[in-house]
Amino acid sequence: MGLKDDFQTRVILIFIHLSIILIILKNKKIKLPQEIYDNIFLNIEYNLRELGDGDVAVNKKMKILNKVFYDILLKLNSSDSNKFKVSKNLIKKHLLIKSDSNDKIVLQIGEYLESFYDFCFELKDKNMIKGEIDFKY
Repeated sequence: MGLKDDFQTRVILIFIHLSIILIILKNKKIKLPQEIYDNIFLNIEYNLRELGDGDVAVNKKMKILNKVFYDILLKLNSSDSNKFKVSKNLIKKHLLIKSDSNDKIVLQIGEYLESFYDFCFELKDKNMIKGEIDFKY
């Protein structure tokens, strides 16, 4: 889809997918085990260290990434109704899509994420929590 293939974009995509799963679990009144959340952020921290960042830089970046995650989680769904609708402004903001000519890309990403939501909503809760998601778009 023309997104930059770098660490930041990959982390943002992980955050978006995790946010969708958390939104679904919340709607089904199921809690995500804390170990899964902790494991995701621990792996991100390990990857930052592998990229050569020191303790101070890792802590600073993790604080920023944590804020980004919660921003995505709280603002991803732009619909007040029961229908899940991805916020196009949020996609532009976090995936650094600035040009108006890239609206097609934003729409494609939005359609993909809405399809992912619909797919995951139909999954059994245990499969979703275990990460047994075989989504093909």
